[in-house]
Amino acid sequence: MHTLKPTRLLTYFSLFILLSGAAFMSQASTKPKVIVFDVNETLLDLETMRRSIGDALGGKDELTTLWFSTMLHHSLVTTVSGDYQDFGKIGVAALLMVAQNEGISITQEQAVIAIKTPLLSLPAHPDVKPGLAALKAKGYTLVSLTNSSNEGVQTQFANAGLTDFFEQRMSIEDIKVYKPDLRAYAWALKKLGIKPEDALMVAAHGWDVAGAKAAGMQTAFVARPGKALYPLAPQPDYVVKDLNELVALLE
Repeated sequence: MHTLKPTRLLTYFSLFILLSGAAFMSQASTKPKVIVFDVNETLLDLETMRRSIGDALGGKDELTTLWFSTMLHHSLVTTVSGDYQDFGKIGVAALLMVAQNEGISITQEQAVIAIKTPLLSLPAHPDVKPGLAALKAKGYTLVSLTNSSNEGVQTQFANAGLTDFFEQRMSIEDIKVYKPDLRAYAWALKKLGIKPEDALMVAAHGWDVAGAKAAGMQTAFVARPGKALYPLAPQPDYVVKDLNELVALLE
């Protein structure tokens, strides 16, 4: 019976690994047909809203992170319970909850003003307009997918000067299922008429990237300050500090 020598086995095994790696890299480096962007924090700078919410919480700016995570947590509660609520209303409710738990007195009207006024006039991050312009010039179709309302993101894009960069603005308001539920990405892909592997989801949130990856999409994590990937999720295809770096990687 013919047997392979250990050295030859090692050579065959190494070749197999190399070929497998080459196939994986080829799949991961496939150019997307459509680039799907998250909006808040990915494209728009939330700093003015953080200050507004911090002021509403008695000057405790550090509580804004807790507010955002509380809002996201309860958006998923409404999704799994089937009791859909508008994202803005969830944001106000989350702010009231954080204030109550911290012993801070705040009215619902104050919570609405703290969130809604700055949210609709957020500026784009400095890298966003040149990055979007470069991607559009390369022939990529750009769309957005957000948990915010249709009217809200329309106003945000108009105020930030981003409207003309995008072919479509998609909001989960139309299906009442919040990201990162896989149904949200499946709905967006069906609406776009493309396969998951032909779409690249770009987000500054580890949970959004994790959801899109699980839905079969290519993913790019924009490492905005204070943002981190979820360690237990598969790694994204791209990790960049801003959109200009993503443009360079998609050359």
